Amino acid sequence: MIKEKIKLFFPNFSDQNLVAAIEKVAAIVQVKKGDFLMDVGSYIKFMPLVTRGLIKVMREDNDGNEVLLYYLDSGKTCAMSVSCCLKLEKSTIRAIAEEDSEVILIPVQYVDQWISQFSEWKNFVLNSYAQRFEDLLEALDIFAFKKMDERLLNYLKKRFSALGDKTHPITHQEIAMELNTSREVVSRLLKKLEQAKQITISKNLITVL
Repeated sequence: MIKEKIKLFFPNFSDQNLVAAIEKVAAIVQVKKGDFLMDVGSYIKFMPLVTRGLIKVMREDNDGNEVLLYYLDSGKTCAMSVSCCLKLEKSTIRAIAEEDSEVILIPVQYVDQWISQFSEWKNFVLNSYAQRFEDLLEALDIFAFKKMDERLLNYLKKRFSALGDKTHPITHQEIAMELNTSREVVSRLLKKLEQAKQITISKNLITVL
């Protein structure tokens, strides 16, 4: 089962010794929407390889405010979890299933070991770092230089693109939490975007036009 998942979602792993090593120690886990894969302050015991669904990665400040960093869909892993694995540090991020998902869990002790053992694994980890770093830079640019209505529209487009749909049920409060703003601001800006015919709203259903 794991071998077939690797072949389908991680085709760059062509080294059969690496695939065999993953198959030997990894586990496939089904994660329900809303479940936590990892949380702030806990030690990370595994590195997740996403094969189905969508995982959102959040950052929390000392006051409990959250901000969305990036999404993980099929074929991706969380670079920040890799960093914590390698340093044996507590997690500084929160990873939550945005929809029912499936992940392959790699025990933490093998993450570093395989970097020196398998060149494909090393390249995968480094490329994952680079991709997530670009995600973080984009999130920082949007937060620093975009107005809130532009941030909101960009957020909706990225979220729906990751989900593979233009319509999705989501509450104004949920959007506010992920953009680190108030529900009132989100409601006002959603109405503005609807009047500009960039989105449509029906109860808690939002469609990006």
